[in-house]
Amino acid sequence: MTNISKDIHVRVAGPEDYEGIMDLARLLNKENSVFPMNEEKVSQHVIPSLFRDGGIMGVIGKPDKIEGLVLLRIHSQWYSDGEFLEEMCVYVHPDHRASKGGRARKLVEFAKKCSEELHLPLMIGVLSNSRTDAKIKLYERQFGTPAGTFFLYGVKTGELANASEIVN
Repeated sequence: MTNISKDIHVRVAGPEDYEGIMDLARLLNKENSVFPMNEEKVSQHVIPSLFRDGGIMGVIGKPDKIEGLVLLRIHSQWYSDGEFLEEMCVYVHPDHRASKGGRARKLVEFAKKCSEELHLPLMIGVLSNSRTDAKIKLYERQFGTPAGTFFLYGVKTGELANASEIVN
């Protein structure tokens, strides 16, 4: 029996993937975001990454049918000029989550590989109220012990809110 996982390949996204990526970003926003999507703002992160300008994107699938993606951007902390690779999102289309192949794992492995090849530390995490434990276990298997945690107060992921609705 062959290992189906080997058939799943993460490739570097290019400009031809833009529409498929934006379709998946809209789905991601509906499912897991806290605030409504600003498509122009999303494009400002996606487009440079498609040209490897300050970031990179890995995708699974064909340009018109993206099954999963990881968006990585080069950033620095507010207190330093030291650069790191920041994971903006890892997302697998709901139709492919139960499929064999370990798409989420493959996307996380792509992020690790980019970190190693660019010689930049990778900051990656889970910000979700859905299947959080399973996601954390996947990340712990790949990266070891977490370096912190996130908390949301007054809102949950997947429940879009306006900033004025958030409890301060």
